[in-house]
Order: sequence, then C-alpha cells, then structure tokens
Amino acid sequence: MATVHHWTGLEARALRLALRMSVRAFAERLGLAVATVSKWEKLLASTVPRPDTQAILDTALGRADASVHLRFETLLSEIGGPAQVQAAAGRRVTASGPRAWEYESWADDLDRAVVALSRQNFTFADSLLDRWLSRFKAAGLDDLDDLDDKGLYLYARSTALLGDLKRDQGTVLGPLSAHHSYADARSIFTQLDIPRRVAQLDLSLTVVAEMSGKLETAAHAYETLAVDDRLSRRDRARARLWVGTALSKDGNHDYAIRVMQAATREFEDLTEPEDWSVAHQKLALARRGSGDLTQALHFIDIARRSGTTDSPMQRVRLDTAHGHILLSDPATRDDGARVLDRAATAAAQYGLVHQLRSIESVKASSEGPMGPRLRR
Repeated sequence: MATVHHWTGLEARALRLALRMSVRAFAERLGLAVATVSKWEKLLASTVPRPDTQAILDTALGRADASVHLRFETLLSEIGGPAQVQAAAGRRVTASGPRAWEYESWADDLDRAVVALSRQNFTFADSLLDRWLSRFKAAGLDDLDDLDDKGLYLYARSTALLGDLKRDQGTVLGPLSAHHSYADARSIFTQLDIPRRVAQLDLSLTVVAEMSGKLETAAHAYETLAVDDRLSRRDRARARLWVGTALSKDGNHDYAIRVMQAATREFEDLTEPEDWSVAHQKLALARRGSGDLTQALHFIDIARRSGTTDSPMQRVRLDTAHGHILLSDPATRDDGARVLDRAATAAAQYGLVHQLRSIESVKASSEGPMGPRLRR
C-alpha cells in the first residue's frame, strides 16, 4: 500500500481524485473547510498542510481500499513529474521530488534494469532508467530533505547503470556516452560520501579508457585499483585481470599472462566460476598474442566449458576470442571465419557495436602480414 512521507497539496489532490470525490465532499470527509482543500488544489506542491492535517490525510489514505491506493499511486506517477510547480509570489520555485512510495518502485526498476542489461535487452533497460532519470534531476533531489538521501542515491545508481548500457552499446566517449554517465554518477556518490561506489565508478571509467585505446593509462589505473581497499576482493581481482588485458592489447603478452594467472587463482579462491571462465578467455587471447596456439586453444576450451552465463555479450566474446585463435592458424582459418561470422550475427542482433568493431578488427588484421611466429 502507498504511504506518504510528506504531504503537499499535490498528494492531497491525488487522494481526492483517487477517492473520486468533489472538493466539497473531500473537505467534509476530512472535517476541513472547503477553502483549505481549494487552496491545495490551486497551489499543489508549493503548499504544505499543517502537521495535524497531515495526520488526517494519513488516516484517510490508510483507511482507503486497494483500488483507491492503486489509483492514488497512478495519479502521482502521472502528475508528480519533473516540471517545476508554480509557487506563490515571493517563494522559491522547487521541483517535485519522489514520494516515499516511489523509492521502492524506483529500486525495483533498477533491479530489473540490471537483469535486462545482463541479457543485453537494451531497449527495456533504457526505458526503465529513463522512467526515473527523465522525471528527476540531481540538482532538484539535492535540494530536497530526503530520508537518508534516498532519491539522490537512486539517481546516482540509475546514472551508473546508464553508463553500463552505453558502454555495452559501444558509445564510449562524448556527451551522451558511458564516460559522461560514469563521471556524473561518480560526482554524486562522492557528494554522498560512499567510497565503495566511487571506487567502482573509477573502475568503470578505467574500462572506458581501455576501450577508447588508452591502454597504458588504463593499465596503470587498474594496477592502483587492484590494491584499493575501497573495492571488494572480487572487484580488486577483476582490476588485476584487466591490468593483463590492457597489457596484452598493448603487446606485452608475457607479463600480461603472469598477471592474469594471479587473477585466475583469486577467482578460484573466491568461487566465482563466471569470472574464472572470463579469465581463461583473456588468457587464451594473451597466449595467442605470444604465439602459443596450443595453450591458447587449451584456455579457450576451458572458458567455453566452464562458463555459466546465458549472456549474449559473453557468448559473442567467447566466439570472437575462439575465432581469433582459429583464424591465426592456416589449418583452421576457415573454421575461424565461420565462428567470427556467427559472433558478428549475434552482435548485430543485440546491438553490441563495440563487439562488432572488434570482430571487424580481427578480420582485418588476419588479412595483413602474419603476426608473431606461432607455436603448435
């Protein structure tokens, strides 16, 4: 059932409409003057009932049946949007913030967005995030006397998830990019003084730097984060793995392999099978880069057999890595091309633009001069 932490004329009007009462009938039900209810109707969120009247409204809402609660929540979601409410003369104009009942709905939508992103259902995830990010702004939420800064926290988390969406779609830099969303979310979590979230955003920003080709910068940042106590042990292990990824992309395969193997052991100790699988995929590519195709095929086979996720993104990554390795050997070149074509089809289906670019890059590099001498 809906509850209201702080009544204004806006919520009072929504309750009247949910009860399907006229202004006069609503005033009589509450035991108030018609002029009082008329004032609420006119000034909406810029007027606040007295404390004793707030208690009367609490009682009226509490006694209402489920159908009234449903209409009340629906009306608030429709009329309590981002538009600023006109205040009385001489008063500051303030934005309407989320009501108490909306916090739970917002948090539920973020959980649903996480699941949608894990399945690369970008359209649905974007609609869930836009539902809240288009209604509220960080500056407006910061001005409100929210309980425990819930609204601002949820806004920051929504912005961080929007960054994940943009990153997975391949929109890495620019005003509507992963980098921009991550930076905004980091600023809010810094303001809220939540060090763990700030460090997680530092990790995400480093991933963006790596994706945009700043490999040396990314490797140094990962090294710092790999020993950052603000992060969980799992996130520190991921940072260590990604040190190896950046080094391998930059051609430093031997050292990359050593770093990745340390991260792999960490994932095994943590009992993180999915991360362990991903680590073997990265190891396979590093072995391929060093010219050791036998070990590359060994590690990619482990990654394919041990992965537990049903994520299209991870399937595309596995196929891309496998195809890259097969394409490196003239004896399996045709097989590699078929695996890469399959990966490209899936990447296009799910809108994985960055993965498509990676696949095209692999294909292009295979048509040029041969890389390092390969060992079988």
